[in-house]
Amino acid sequence: MAVYTEPSDDELRDFLAEYAIGDALSCKGIAEGVENSNFLLVTTQGPFILTLYEKRVDPADLPFFLDLMQHLAGKGVGCPLPVNGKDGRALRTLAGRPAAIITFLTGMWPRKITVEHCRALGTALAALHVAGADFPHVRRNSLSLDGWRSLAASCVARADACEAGLAAAITTELAELEQAWPSELPVGVIHADLFPDNVFFQDAKLTGLIDFYFACTDALAYDLVICLNAWCFEPDGAFNATKARALMRAYVAVRPLNQAELAALPVLARGASLRFLLTRLYDWLNRVDGALVRVKDPLEYARKLRFHRQVRDAGEYGLD
Repeated sequence: MAVYTEPSDDELRDFLAEYAIGDALSCKGIAEGVENSNFLLVTTQGPFILTLYEKRVDPADLPFFLDLMQHLAGKGVGCPLPVNGKDGRALRTLAGRPAAIITFLTGMWPRKITVEHCRALGTALAALHVAGADFPHVRRNSLSLDGWRSLAASCVARADACEAGLAAAITTELAELEQAWPSELPVGVIHADLFPDNVFFQDAKLTGLIDFYFACTDALAYDLVICLNAWCFEPDGAFNATKARALMRAYVAVRPLNQAELAALPVLARGASLRFLLTRLYDWLNRVDGALVRVKDPLEYARKLRFHRQVRDAGEYGLD
């Protein structure tokens, strides 16, 4: 989440007139994240989240995201719901951007990750994958191999400004992953961005998942290693095997991994590291002046990539 575009008071008033959710009491920008403009919107009927879609979000993909939230909620997965306007449509335009309002999810994301958080996440992620098995729509992952190649081409020439030798490391890793990337793993709907700030807890209980705007159809195990990277490394960069074991074992208790998935975990984890290294590097090199946004450190994922390059098998992630 972030704020790049801020609607005027008149624009917001006219926009809300198309809904039956009351009048605006406040609309405050949310600085976390990097992709869309997000606001905590409080009306006379309560709190909502207002999102204006920008940057890497293709407007043609928005019905997929909104329909997916409806589908998952109907299957019992805790997630926000799109709010329809008086005309029955959830998607409209505000300040020249595609925009939608979604329901407010109670809880807070954990600032200090515990083993119990990781265990709850593993269960919730597997439940999401099971619930999405009969979702009828497909969206190609635009940030898989093809996307990494184009991202690398756009920023590798300046990568060494971030860290000496980073350009060569990216080039080598991309070439190796293009040769080793698995192609016949179980696929389905994945969240693809399930970082701690997209998972809410209340009194240590997981209450729901948010921010489905990278969701797509891809290898289910790839979603698992994205979470491994986001939840199982300490602030000093050390890998926490206890957290990883809790996450992985909770996941497989709901959706077991087959042998091909187990064997592919180290390569998938390298790919997940490269994906976030590249998108963070791109944003670091192309910062938007005046935007309310926190640009994240690309070198965090360069370090994680180096770790996964040394991993031999799934046992080092807590699975036999």
